[in-house]
This record gives sequence, structure tokens and C-alpha cells, in this order.
Amino acid sequence: MTTEHLLLELKAVSKSFGQTQVLERIDLAVRDGEFITILGPSGSGKTTILRMIGGFEVPSSGQILLDGADISGLPINKRPFNTVFQDYALFPHMNVAANVGYGLKVRGVRNAEIDARVGEALELVQLRDFARRYPAQLSGGQRQRVALARAIICRPRLILLDEPLAALDVELRRQMQHFLKDIQREIKTTFLFVTHDQEEAIAMADRICVMNGGHIQQLGSAHEVYYRPASEFVARFFGENNLVEGRLGEVEGDRRRIETALGALICAVDGQPRLAAARVGAKALAVFRPEALSLVPTGLADQNNAHGIVTALNFAGAHTLANFRAGAAAPVNLRLRLPSKAEGIALQVGDTANLYWRAAECRLVLV
Repeated sequence: MTTEHLLLELKAVSKSFGQTQVLERIDLAVRDGEFITILGPSGSGKTTILRMIGGFEVPSSGQILLDGADISGLPINKRPFNTVFQDYALFPHMNVAANVGYGLKVRGVRNAEIDARVGEALELVQLRDFARRYPAQLSGGQRQRVALARAIICRPRLILLDEPLAALDVELRRQMQHFLKDIQREIKTTFLFVTHDQEEAIAMADRICVMNGGHIQQLGSAHEVYYRPASEFVARFFGENNLVEGRLGEVEGDRRRIETALGALICAVDGQPRLAAARVGAKALAVFRPEALSLVPTGLADQNNAHGIVTALNFAGAHTLANFRAGAAAPVNLRLRLPSKAEGIALQVGDTANLYWRAAECRLVLV
């Protein structure tokens, strides 16, 4: 991100449609020049946030502030924002140049300036040679870039993107993720991107806003959300996690014990005062990623360990996922991610092994 200037704020924003409340007292601050992804399942309220910011919906309560001024009731055409939709919304009877320049034309900009700025925008999205083609003559990725050029050309303060890559195939989607991030860095415009795809969120965002049930569950960098989930929902929704239920034990410095079916596990609580202050015996989850597990001891005094039997092996290209059934009285299913090798891996289904992971890679989440 280019600056710490606060561009946009949502303050206690709620939205209801009839008797159905979709958003409840949302607070969100967007810095100028950053790429924020709003991530969540269908029905979480992420698109409703985008539509309210864009002016397509009006908040039931709360404020939307631009540079500190309330724009909650400002019409769409008065907001310095542009939106890229999932279906791109291109005019089929206009060629690429006319589509891209349409926003300038309705603003009364002179034709010579429109032509120059259309050329610049198409150069930026690598489509200058396609100016005279029509949308039906373009691929999905090319249409997406035309829609982006049309959004860029009016030099908005903020570009809103509503799942614009959803209709693309997997490989093209990955290419467009990198392309969008490169464009955002080059033009230094704030992007607010809505998606249900975790890979997209990780690949592009400076910060990720995870939503569920009309509430923000967590807002932070991809690293923070991935390795320090703030709620059970985030731990289950974002990536793949091992989750072991238990009861909180005593605090030991920046660590805390949790009593589980695998025995006492040691988890990090650094920077999480709520976890450090939670009462002994409270329900909690020990959360750790499959890649945190190792078949080799960590050599640290605060390592965790469990003994298990391999129940399944799933080859996934560069990695192989191994399923373990650990513990005796109440078995717990764990997943371990191992690097794949040309000659295969030493483990076989039915093998037993000890698993180790560091306390620093084991996080606590209150239930």
C-alpha cells in the first residue's frame, strides 16, 4: 500500500431487506492505495457491502465516509468509484474502444482526449490491438480486461470488483489474479475485491476481511488470517486446519496449555490478550496447519507430539496429504502435508508414526 491515508470508512453499517438482516453494525476502514479482499461464503454479506459502497444499496443504519465525509446517500454517478461486475456488463453493440471510452463520453469529454485515454487504458491492459473488436469476438479473460480498462479510464478513487474472475477457468483465473495485482500496483488505485475463493484472497490482498453471517470475523494480512485465526469459523473456513477440542489450562508466559484427547498440548497466545485472560476450563480448540506437523522431533522443550496410524495417503502434486488417526481413548483425525518425491514417500497406509509440532505453530481459538 502506498500511504496510510484513510480513504473509506464504514461505521456501524447495518442492512436489512424486509425482516431479513444481512449486515449488522459493520466497521471497516480502507486505506488509500491498498488491495482489500472481502472473503466469505454465499450469504455472508460481502456483496451487500460492495453494493452499499458503490451506491447500489443504501444502508439501513450507519455511515459510509469518504475522506471523512458521509456519502451514504450520495447517488452512484456522484461517487468517484467504478465497479467491475462478474458478467463484465459490456455493451455488445459497441466495440472495445467505445466500451472503454463510454464513461468519458457521457461526461462530455472531448473526442480527442477520449481517444488518447482509451489508447492509454488499452495499453495498460495489453489490448491496444483489440480496439475495433466487439465483445463477442473476445475470450473471457479479454472481456474481463476490457471491463477493467473501462473502470480505470475515469481515474476513480476506488475500484470495486464483484467476483470478476468467477466465470474463468482455473489457469486463466490464476493469470488474471497476478494481472489485477500488477495493474493495481501500477495505477496506485484502491481495489476492493469480493470473492468466495481463498486462493484469490491470498494471491492478491494486502488485507483480507473474512465475513460470515453479516459480521466481520477477522481483518488482517493473509499471513495473520492464515496462521492466527481469530474465530472458530475462520479456522474452519480459511485453508485446511487440524482442530482438536479441549479445555483451557493455565497460562505459562506467552503459552497456554489445553487439555485434549491427545493429552496436554501447548499453544501460543502471544498478542492475544483475550486468550490469555480466558478462564481455566473454558472450551477451546487447538488449531494447527497440516504443514506444521513433522515426523521429526523439533528439539524444543515446548513441542507437541502425538502417536498415530496412517489411514489414507492422497497425492496432490508437490505435496502428499497423509491422514492419521491419533490418540487411544478418543481418536482424533489429523492431516500431515509432506513433500512429494519422484520415488514416493516412505509412509504407507497402516504404518504408525509419531507426529511433532511446535507450540508457536499451535494456536488457540475459543469456542
